[in-house]
Amino acid sequence: MAKKRKYAQSADKAVKSEIHRYKHGNAKSGPGGKGGKVKSRKQAIAIGLSKARKKGKKVPRKKS
Repeated sequence: MAKKRKYAQSADKAVKSEIHRYKHGNAKSGPGGKGGKVKSRKQAIAIGLSKARKKGKKVPRKKS
């Protein structure tokens, strides 16, 4: 039996593009990118997932 996906494929794309921006030094944090440069890979992934969530993609909710 096939395993059910936790994340939508489109959410995967959002994370991938954010990682790409991070690697090229163009990723910014905060609303409107006013928080400065993204310093870590984990931060870039979190931003990508957050953007996917805002677009209504299938992404598990944040752990509090």
